[in-house]
Amino acid sequence: MSAIVRIPTPLRKVTNGEDKASVDAGTMAEVVKSLEVQFPGLKARICDDDGELRSFVNVYINGEDVRFLNGMNSSVSSGDEVSIVPAVAGGF
Repeated sequence: MSAIVRIPTPLRKVTNGEDKASVDAGTMAEVVKSLEVQFPGLKARICDDDGELRSFVNVYINGEDVRFLNGMNSSVSSGDEVSIVPAVAGGF
């Protein structure tokens, strides 16, 4: 089973216009790896060199900010919805 990741408009140039992606459940870090396989270059836009989320990127699992959960170790279950939301002040 899989989870759905909602892709924001600024990242759709990397996803060939796709607004969502299906990924295997696991940790948030595994979700990002799966996204990178599907859409090369996406990880660099949302994660820093250490693999942590960039400060201007917010990620939510079923509406919960991963920074208040377990960060990149947050669990993503089958059927979950992950939303990548760019902060208003930052940019991709």
